[in-house]
Amino acid sequence: MPSLHNSTPAMAQCYDTPEGVDIRGRYDPEFAAILTRDALAFVAGLQREFRGAVRYAMERRREAQRRYDAGELPRFDPSTRFVREGEWACAPVPPAIADRTVEITGPADPRKMVINALNSGAKVFMVNFEDALAPTWENLMRGQVNLRDAVAGTISFRDAARGGRVYKLDERTAKLFVRPRGWHLPEAHVLIDGEPAIGCLVDFGLYFFHSHAAFRAGQGAGFGPFFYLPKMEHSREARIWNGVFERAERVAGIERGSIRATVLVETLPAVFQMDEILHELRDHSAGLNCGRWDYIFSYVKTFRAHPDRLLPDRALVGMAQHFMRSYSHLLIRTCHRRRVHAMGGMAAQIPIKDDAAANEAALELVRGDKLREVRAGHDGTWAAHPGLIPAIREVFEGHLGGKPNQIDAAAPVDAITEEDLIQPPRGARTVEGLRLNTRVGVQYLAAWLGGSGSVPLYNLMEDAATAEISRVQNWQWLHHGAVLDAGGVAVRATPELLAHVVEEEMARVQEEVGADRFRRGRYKEAGRIFIRQCVAPELDDFLTLDAYGLIVVHHPRGAASKL
Repeated sequence: MPSLHNSTPAMAQCYDTPEGVDIRGRYDPEFAAILTRDALAFVAGLQREFRGAVRYAMERRREAQRRYDAGELPRFDPSTRFVREGEWACAPVPPAIADRTVEITGPADPRKMVINALNSGAKVFMVNFEDALAPTWENLMRGQVNLRDAVAGTISFRDAARGGRVYKLDERTAKLFVRPRGWHLPEAHVLIDGEPAIGCLVDFGLYFFHSHAAFRAGQGAGFGPFFYLPKMEHSREARIWNGVFERAERVAGIERGSIRATVLVETLPAVFQMDEILHELRDHSAGLNCGRWDYIFSYVKTFRAHPDRLLPDRALVGMAQHFMRSYSHLLIRTCHRRRVHAMGGMAAQIPIKDDAAANEAALELVRGDKLREVRAGHDGTWAAHPGLIPAIREVFEGHLGGKPNQIDAAAPVDAITEEDLIQPPRGARTVEGLRLNTRVGVQYLAAWLGGSGSVPLYNLMEDAATAEISRVQNWQWLHHGAVLDAGGVAVRATPELLAHVVEEEMARVQEEVGADRFRRGRYKEAGRIFIRQCVAPELDDFLTLDAYGLIVVHHPRGAASKL
């Protein structure tokens, strides 16, 4: 990881920390109201109890990848067949979240975006500390402040750029689900016993500590808080989360099973563990979600050493592909058998304000995708922008006919095999696909380095999954020397071809964003990182983990500085 930045002390203020905890992020009185001594002690307790299990789980991930690299294929675990075939169900769905027909997603900051999402008309707002948030200290801490105020019902924002317009919550708002980071991501600004904290335990711990009582008394109606859990690959990782929830409930003195969580099935290994994941979380489960963009990324990463499983252009890897359709159908069947929600995937389109015909065409694509989901059996789905909510609600509510979900609907009985779940996708691989991957990947990474994790690009709202798909597909094609179509001419993917493509696409990006913005942005730095990742001999697990050190700013203990 690149070396961390250090700031120069400006004034002697520091956080009140318990023994063994050191805060290396900028001091701010508003942040200090979140980073209280008791809240940090709660987070430290989680870290100390579960860090050994997390380390073991991460090593088992690496061990599994080594087996896949040696030729083994993912499969259902024979040792847990009794779980898959057993007759059991998860705890009943809390009434407050029976209806999740449309959920909006977005980062925990900026504050105005949080308010707009809560007021969007969606049933749920999944507030994201992971793929849609660049994990700078400022973003993370402002996100915690935003959540505390949102749960309390006091969040507001005065927009000076709009003549002092004040944004505040409507009488009825979406229910909050919080998505902490994955187990693999550290929090370098918080040291516990001399080592970086586990990022998701910081995200979960601070939010839960400050907001569980107000949440249960308000929007949770006696339950909650509610969460989305990302990037898991095995049920042992769900078991750790279940332990975290049980410890939190004991410390808070609330009923076991109050906390509920939906697991994002966004890795290929996890699709073979869905029953097992639900079983581990059965007292705390709020179902599963098709995290389809990260799932495509995981397919490439899992099969990185398999030249017979090269992806076509990423635009062709949709839900019509057999392995994607099989994944969705198995998730629905598994969830409904276990009496929980089966959530659909993201509609990433954003309104096209200057072209009514293009905007209507985009909305029609959204309607078609959501109609496919609800007919397949999904209980709800995601949108990236408030402008999509009415169209999606119309599709889902029209099909459900007044019911909050279709958990009771008869599940399909057709068998889905291991081969169905890993069948290679079909389609062309083109130089234009290489160009699009490069152009989108570099622009997203430049924005992420600049502190933005949710980025509008070419009429889509992109998050880290987009950059990851772009990166790993370029790597896969180069590593295996894929033959690409260049307008009817076959060319082989090579580092030299990529260098030529990058040069041309960087010039195109500069033309699109303007010379001044290009100069002030971190596009050249992003280009260097992206190229290095694409031509690396070994595929790195995560692009953002490699780049994380570039956005960490350490402040000496007892120091504060102004932005």
